[in-house]
Amino acid sequence: MKPLLQVGHSYLALSQGEQQLRDALFEEAAESYKRALEVSRSIPEEEAFDYEGFDALCHTGLSGAYVKLCRYEEALHSAEIGLRYFNRRGELHQDEGKQWIAAVLNRAQALEGTGRTEEALKAFRTAGEMIDERKGEMPNKVELQNMIEEHLSSLQALITDKKPAGYKAWWEFWS
Repeated sequence: MKPLLQVGHSYLALSQGEQQLRDALFEEAAESYKRALEVSRSIPEEEAFDYEGFDALCHTGLSGAYVKLCRYEEALHSAEIGLRYFNRRGELHQDEGKQWIAAVLNRAQALEGTGRTEEALKAFRTAGEMIDERKGEMPNKVELQNMIEEHLSSLQALITDKKPAGYKAWWEFWS
């Protein structure tokens, strides 16, 4: 396969994954993202192709599909791969900013799914701040903000209900 054809097939699989994710076809989306990653690996190293950026886009989408499939460990792994790129290069003014926010949000949901409540709380707060600071247009901004607020309040309730290690009620000190 010629390099240009490989690049085209990689981006086609990526765009199919994005569409399938929007259409709630999560298993198919995960397969498309994995196919995009696989095809991109066959592009020769000497080609002018942003391998890391492409991987970040694929893994961000893949983590979103995994979250919807309740495969939280895999979602967390993919979100972390995407964030390695976006945390260095992320830009809230451009389209990549949307992907960066998606990776942070997917990570937050994966952390919540794995029971890592305090880390999830911090990640949801970060995602909320990123959305608030974003300069470019974001079509579902209000829905995302509402969803984040719901998660923050439910996670906060879990943390405040939890007693710290060695906790004793006030009356136990006097007994």
